[in-house]
Amino acid sequence: MIAAEALYSDNHRSDHEVHQSALALRLERLCVLLGVEGGRLSTIAAAGLIPTVTLGEYGPDIAALEAAALEQPSPFVQNGPCPRAGFYIGLVLASADGRPAMLLSLFDARPRSAEVAQSTAAVASDVLAAALVRRQQAVIEKQQAVIADYEALEEQRRNLFDRASATAKVGVWQCDLSDNKLFWTNGVYDIFEIARTTPVTRELTLGFYKPESRIAMEAARAQAIANCTDFSLNVEIVTATGKERWVRLTGAVESRNGVAHRIFGMKQDITEEKLLGDQTRYLAEFDVMTGLANRAQFQSYLQDLGRHRIGGLLLVDLDGFKQVNDTYGHAVGDACIREAALRLKASCQSAVLVARIGGDEFAVLTASNCTAQEVEALAAEIVRTIAEPLECAGHVLNLGASVGVVQGSGWLAEDLFRNADAALYAAKAAGRNTSRTFKPAA
Repeated sequence: MIAAEALYSDNHRSDHEVHQSALALRLERLCVLLGVEGGRLSTIAAAGLIPTVTLGEYGPDIAALEAAALEQPSPFVQNGPCPRAGFYIGLVLASADGRPAMLLSLFDARPRSAEVAQSTAAVASDVLAAALVRRQQAVIEKQQAVIADYEALEEQRRNLFDRASATAKVGVWQCDLSDNKLFWTNGVYDIFEIARTTPVTRELTLGFYKPESRIAMEAARAQAIANCTDFSLNVEIVTATGKERWVRLTGAVESRNGVAHRIFGMKQDITEEKLLGDQTRYLAEFDVMTGLANRAQFQSYLQDLGRHRIGGLLLVDLDGFKQVNDTYGHAVGDACIREAALRLKASCQSAVLVARIGGDEFAVLTASNCTAQEVEALAAEIVRTIAEPLECAGHVLNLGASVGVVQGSGWLAEDLFRNADAALYAAKAAGRNTSRTFKPAA
């Protein structure tokens, strides 16, 4: 257990009365640091948990996990799946006499990998312990403790953060704004792959940020200093050995009489988390075989036609594909789909969206500035380019394309698709390898 006083100010230790806004700010900072959506701090009483402050959406799933956290060793980690708590950490905080006093819950709807879950729990524990160490340091300084005790506490603080760095790739940084002098813990050196004995300056470290990330970071830092506030953002760096990494950067400004004099925070290597998130988003929006947008992304565009402002819809169906697939097998069939997608993408470079919406079915949404003549020309170009012979696995194959076209804006999504489908049917009825445009009834 971690001492509950780590979340309270010194003036209120005796009766544990905390100003709600200050406590909420501390909890919010902790959630931002750990990258979780919400948190809840509750007092442990005989009648049960009494909530003190809550951030994010709290529901029965989290309440059930809190009950489990009180019965398990701290920290208690639950890694999904629950509708509102795919990831949960419960930390029991102790009072001054060592008895359980409060429960800190941190939760997120998105599950983590097992490694990330355990690492985040370790960081949460170490951060709270580090907060206690800092508070104890202030008490010792006020009581004019001997310098040896102060140095021992400093060493304890460094050890806590070193452990956090080892488990979660986290490091602490500090910058004195009077002279821009930097202090890094070992974890930051390791993230940037710089020797731990290297003197670091702002000029040196800024060179590791990619241009867009450097601009964003400098802007967030300047705003935080001007307003004496906190900031958090994800940035991309290139390490001293040339590796590309994503880093979550958090910072807080310390002020005196309204003037910023120190800025400090944490850096965490989130490369694996970022890559996993990008891969998940890609699989949700793109067709793996062709790299085109998938049906889900196409449907999303259709449901938001007012914002996307398209000029028309072309539905494309491959002619002769079933015969190729049945004759030469799925491997050759898949190769035909990929080649058709490449040709379609090359022909529709100015389109708003090119998507694969079925086995051998594609859709093209044209830009709003595309004229009726240009849409007709695009349909003809698709028919022409798909009809070019295709060489695959020693075979020369011939495919075709039937294209149904609906021009103009102002359609409802279901009308747009239905009319394009009717035009596609007309193209097939006309002998295939051609296009037809839907004509509204007079």
